[in-house]
Parts: sequence; C-alpha cells; structure tokens
Amino acid sequence: MNVLIVVATHAEAERLHIPAARTVVSGVGAVAAALATAQALVESPYELVVSAGIAGAYPGSGLEPGDLAVSSRIVQADLGAQDGERFLSLEELGLSVRPAQPHFADFPVWEGAENLAHAACAAYGPMLTLNTVTGTHVRAQELTRRYPGALTEGMEGAGVAHAAALAGVPALELRGVSNPVGPRDRSAWRIREALDATRHGLSTLVGTLS
Repeated sequence: MNVLIVVATHAEAERLHIPAARTVVSGVGAVAAALATAQALVESPYELVVSAGIAGAYPGSGLEPGDLAVSSRIVQADLGAQDGERFLSLEELGLSVRPAQPHFADFPVWEGAENLAHAACAAYGPMLTLNTVTGTHVRAQELTRRYPGALTEGMEGAGVAHAAALAGVPALELRGVSNPVGPRDRSAWRIREALDATRHGLSTLVGTLS
C-alpha cells in the first residue's frame, strides 16, 4: 500500500521518516496540513494518508507520556459556534454538507485502524484537532464532556483527514503522547518518548501493510 505520512515540523520528519512511505512536512495547524496533504495527493496517488506526530492526552484517557494513540475518528473540535455556555456543532447550526458524516468536522478513519492499534499496543479512540492548544483544566474537561472517550489533542489531524476525504483516500491519525492536556508545563513534556512511540506505530503500520 502506498502511504503518505504528514507531519507538522521538520524535527518530527527527521525522527518519523519511514523509508517505505513518503513523509511531507505541512507546517503547524489544520489549514497548513490540509493544503500540504491536498498538494501531495495531486502530485502522486496514495492509498492511505497518516497524520503523525505528538499530542497531549486528555484527562480520563488513561494515557501517559510515551504512550501511543490511534484514531477511531478525527474531529475538528472547535469548528462551530459558541452560544453562551453552549457549543454548537456544524450539524446543530444546519451547516452539515456531508450526509455520510455527522458533520463536516467529524471524519471517519481507515478501516484497519483498530487492528493497527491492537498490533501496536496503542489506545484506540477519538482524536481531537484544535486551532489553539488547550491550556486549562476547565477547558480540557469541557472538551472531554463534549467528546466522550477523546484520547488526544493535536493541531493537524482534521486538516489531513479533510483533504484526504475530498480526494477519496482513507486517513488515519497516529500520535505519541508528550504531555497531559491542561496548563502548559514544558518541563514535563516528554517529546523524545512521544516521537519514539509514534515511530513504533508507523513502523508497525508499514509492517502490517507489506
């Protein structure tokens, strides 16, 4: 299977490059990720697109730094409208334009994702994409109430999934955990361990497809 891996930074690309797949550096954020993915899909045909990198883990996910997460769905969690204390999704706003999806910000994933999670000893569940990284316990708890079972928070997954969906190519998000979601404490981040976990997941993926 011809696999495209999309990462946000050159530092991630250096650690996560897998010889059997093409790695593209998109830049940070869902828009940059969507544009880079779309361009790569125009240049060459791919059968699977993977958004890979590091992420924060939500409270209640059971994930610790160095653990690996695989997406069961990919959600652009802050795309909608705030109505007082209530968040309104695109579906609730009447802006859903894809009948096969709950709303335009909620993307299904590659059908082999759950088997990959088992093979890589990874957690399997919803993974959220946000434009602004969460920095408080209150916000983290709000997001986990809105999206039960959410595992991780990143900034590119939904952009990659959106571009892949428009091209008719299945997508997957795969991330190693570097820190808990909540107040920023850079001293507690475990980026090397997170990247090691992500590389293990990518290697397992490529191994299962060969």
